[in-house]
Parts: sequence; structure tokens; C-alpha cells
Amino acid sequence: MTMKLYDELLARGAVAQITDDELITQLNSSSLTFYLGIDPTGDSLHVGHLFGLINCRRLQDAGHKPVLLVGGATGMIGDPSGKSAERNLLDQAAIDHNVASLTAQITKLIDAKMVNNYAWTQSYDVISFLRDIGKHFSINTMIAKDSVKSRLDSGISYTEFSYQVLQALDYYHLYKDEGVRLQVGGTEQWGNITAGLDLIRRILAPNEQAYGLCWELITKSDGTKFGKTEQGAIWLDPEKTTPYAFYQFWYNTADEDAIRYLKKFTFLSLDEIATIQQQMNEAPQERAAQHRLAEELTTLIHSSQATADAIRVSNALFNQDYDSLTLEEVKAGFQDVATITIQSMNILDVLTETGLASSKSEARRYVESGGITLNHQRIDSIDVEVNPSTAIHGSFSVLRRGKKQYAMILFSTTI
Repeated sequence: MTMKLYDELLARGAVAQITDDELITQLNSSSLTFYLGIDPTGDSLHVGHLFGLINCRRLQDAGHKPVLLVGGATGMIGDPSGKSAERNLLDQAAIDHNVASLTAQITKLIDAKMVNNYAWTQSYDVISFLRDIGKHFSINTMIAKDSVKSRLDSGISYTEFSYQVLQALDYYHLYKDEGVRLQVGGTEQWGNITAGLDLIRRILAPNEQAYGLCWELITKSDGTKFGKTEQGAIWLDPEKTTPYAFYQFWYNTADEDAIRYLKKFTFLSLDEIATIQQQMNEAPQERAAQHRLAEELTTLIHSSQATADAIRVSNALFNQDYDSLTLEEVKAGFQDVATITIQSMNILDVLTETGLASSKSEARRYVESGGITLNHQRIDSIDVEVNPSTAIHGSFSVLRRGKKQYAMILFSTTI
């Protein structure tokens, strides 16, 4: 028996709150036009945006019609949700650039109508905005919204306080002019969504059929923030996060999170995910869930060729087959390790310069005990000179201490 859409969304962790139980029937048996808003605070989406976009794709695949709003107007104001301080305000040129960049990324994932709220917001003068829109908002209600209430102690400007009015105007405009009947978003948007529903019913009629659906923000099982690494956010733009690093982010998912992420982020059936869960239970060392998660997401965001390249680089690095890789591929694989640039240097100095040894005496002990390899060849003498003649392709060398401590050496002739 085929699972109904709403039940599948629940099973995938894509529903935290809905505004009306009637929405369940609408999702299962009707075709709704719905929208998701994204503010252009940067020129690339990151994996924190991905769950929302995938949920939109699920709704679209089930027959619902997506409208994606990139907030050229609200992006200039700043959403206070989840923030402890004011955002830096962007100028119009930066906003326009970001809108264009995000639009290009979104349309690769979803066949949606794209809109920019600057188109209808710019026509309002202050008096009209306050009389026609502002009069429908109660200050008491606005202050009670979580996004505002959480900022009252630390302080919030009138600019960010007004954000929910602008977002409510978006829903009203899209309801009236685009036939949108559902707004979706993360739970931090609940107050903004309900503000939009209130505005629609105050201006038009109390019985207008409009809905809201929120999903929980993604968290990691260890309590750390999802989508962040030591290098920062994981971006969808390959110039900001390489496809290899993107693949590794998903491959390094903790066992406790892997199945949950397969449900949330992939289009694999729940039955197929259950099979992967069984494989994982029987042979956790094989990391079946992480393999599939990394493959599915890298292919979705980049391409099947990018996935194949990421797997090839991963295997070559694991097997120390550095000769088969380019300098850029090795750099991508070792972006987290110490890197130095030299012309020629004794192995003991290299070990101390890279931090693989704390002193020359310690470096000597590592070499004499056979614990140091250079380009997968064991170093057996403290007199070894590290220079381009020992390098792979004459341009780089990989130094390893023990099984897991690495450093990368570049040579000044290559820069």
C-alpha cells in the first residue's frame, strides 16, 4: 500500500507543526501552490538550506506547485530568528548579486517559479505601508513571537522587529496574486508564517483557506551544529566547498545520524533505507549508510561525475596512491592538515616545522622507530633531504607519522 504524502513527510522528519488539520487532507489529495522564502544574506546556499529545498522537491513530486521567494527586500532588513545580535545590512548591489546567485542554485534543484519580494515591496511608501499593512498588527502579538521574545534582553532594532510584517506581506501578496495557499519553513519561521496567515484573514476574510507547515531545524546527535566543520559552513557552491569536501562531509556522518539523514536528505524509498539500516546493523564497519548518503547528495548537488571523482580521490588517499592524483586533488584531500612550502629541508626540520614532532629529538625517535613515511615510502635515515627530487610530479610530498598524522609539503618552485 502506497504511503500518503503527509505520512511520508512525518516518517522523514519533515513535519514539526501545521496550522490546521485540514492541511493533511489538502496535502494528500489536492494540488496546493506553496512557497518557501530564502533571504539572500550570502551568494551561496549551504547545507542548512538543503532540507527545506528537498522538502519542496518532495511536495512538487507529489503534485504540488512550488514558488521560491528570494527576499531582495527582507534580505535588506534581516530576520531576527535564531540570532543574538543585529545582522550587518547589505547594500543593493550585494543583494542583487546574491539574489542572482541563489536563483541559479535553486533552479538546478527545483522546477519552481522564482519571485523576489523587492518587486512588490518597493512600491510602498511609508504612510501607505503603515496605514494599509501596519494597522493590522498588534504590538503585543508581535512581541510574543519567539523570534522577537528571544531578543528582548539583548536588544532588537525596530528594523528587525518589523521583519515579520514584511514577511506577512509576502504571504498576503502571494496568496492574492499567485494563488499560494501554503507557506513552509523551519520552526524558527513559525511566528512569521502565522503573522502572514493573520494578515490574509484580516484584510480579506476570516475564513480564507491558507496554511503553514514547519519542520524542525536539523541537529547532530552529539549536540554540535549541523552543517558546520572546522573550516566553516558546507556550501553548495563548488568554488566555496569542493565536491570532494562536500562528499567527505556526508561520508563522515556519525552512525547515530546516518539513517536519519538518509530519510531527510535523499529520495531513496523508506523501504530501501530500511534495507541499508539492516546492512549497517550487520556490518557497521562497512559504513553502508554513509557511503550511500555521500553518493546521493554529491550527485544531487554536483553530478555523478563529481561523485565518481570524489570516490576515486578518497580511495587513492586511503591507499596512499598519491601518484594518481593531481596537486589540487591532494590539496582538497588534505585541506585540514598542516602545509608548508620549502625549497629543501632535512627531514627532522620538516617534522618539527609541520608539527608532526615537537622537537628534533622527538623527530629523530620517530624516524629511527620507522614511524615516518614520505609519499608512502618509509624514511629510514635522519639525513634524508626533502626536496623536489623526492616529490610527486616534482610538486608536492605527503608526510605521515604513524597511521593518521599527516602534513603536506609544497615546493617553492611550484608557486
